[in-house]
Amino acid sequence: MSSRQHKIKSIDLFAGCGGLMDGFEQSGKYKTLAAVEWEKGPCRNLRIRLKDKWKYKNSDKMVLQFDIQRTDELFEGWKDDEIYGESAGLDKLVNKSGGLDIIIGGPPCQAYSIAGRVRDENGMKDDYRNYLFESYLKVVDHYKPKLFIFENVPGILSARPGDRPIIEIIQESFNKAGYYVLPNLRNAIIDFTEYGVPQNRKRVIIIGFSKSYFGEAVCVEMAKKFYSEYLPRYKSEKKMTVAEAIGDLPKLFPLGRDEKIGGKRISHSLPSPYIANHIARWQNERDIRIFKLLTEDIESGRDEYTSIKALKTLYTERTGKTSNVHKYHVIRWDEPSNLIPAHLYKDGLRHIHPDSEQCRTLTVREAARLQTFDDDYIFDGSNVETYKMIGNAVPPKFAKKIAYAVADLLKDYGR
Repeated sequence: MSSRQHKIKSIDLFAGCGGLMDGFEQSGKYKTLAAVEWEKGPCRNLRIRLKDKWKYKNSDKMVLQFDIQRTDELFEGWKDDEIYGESAGLDKLVNKSGGLDIIIGGPPCQAYSIAGRVRDENGMKDDYRNYLFESYLKVVDHYKPKLFIFENVPGILSARPGDRPIIEIIQESFNKAGYYVLPNLRNAIIDFTEYGVPQNRKRVIIIGFSKSYFGEAVCVEMAKKFYSEYLPRYKSEKKMTVAEAIGDLPKLFPLGRDEKIGGKRISHSLPSPYIANHIARWQNERDIRIFKLLTEDIESGRDEYTSIKALKTLYTERTGKTSNVHKYHVIRWDEPSNLIPAHLYKDGLRHIHPDSEQCRTLTVREAARLQTFDDDYIFDGSNVETYKMIGNAVPPKFAKKIAYAVADLLKDYGR
């Protein structure tokens, strides 16, 4: 492995638990200088991961738990803050390493997601997260890296919190800051299943190149080639299935009674052999019966409950409630899973395990596998924290492929 001195230097903004960063580290071509994240749980996991897996001795200082909107303090440092404690700031970490090559990350996507806009009575127009890209932009403008990677949901291309589409404002802002971004970002929508991620997940990957560093004509060429040549080189030969991703994990069976382990209620057996984070969340008897009905229906080939109408009717019959969306979904062994979202922490009913003997929703480890986190990433925290941070992450397997594509591009253009 080459010395860190000769690696591409990066920082990760809105880092979460570090899916994007983990893929860049796995490539062996990057040195992480810092990661910025405001939530406590993801920061704790990031520090552990940087120290234990990636052997950074100063991981406590590298992970900055702070509100990125307070940009000046983020750069210069803050002291004795009630929520965020104190830090010498981002400038110290970047300058100590002699500058920065790339910024990676993506603001929270909830304000741009179509699902979020449907759920919110004002279509997310008043959500402050619409403008978190401005903080990302300030960091880019401050350090002027050679390039940046900005990841978000496809809904960002249609979001319109004000008088204009937000994507137009983002493109204009990056252009004014001196970065070339592909004009038609429909070409930047990437289907992660094509890159070996066993989950139906599409994201917009915006790459911006410094016009002052490369020259505008070269930026245009690099941006075009990134999407048409460099990234597609790393496509997988075939789509990965749920069975390939989680089929080898120990089975967790319903106990037929409630038990307590370490003060926590459980309804299913524990994994044997033990696998970290592979504990079934507690399920009530009613849901266990519903899961058995739905999984046996698919296994038998009867398919009585595969239509949206049938699933909605079943939900009403069994719970006495009505819902505009169908609440139940059994993932299928022989294809990629449906999207692993942050709100998986709520109940998991749209991520029912396909084995009729297990009658449960996905474990944290299974969600992590479908997001392509390695088993040596041990998630620390409550179910609420861990499901949420996994659902919010960029799959490391895909991140590793972007990392390779960017490194290839920089090498070929002599930078």
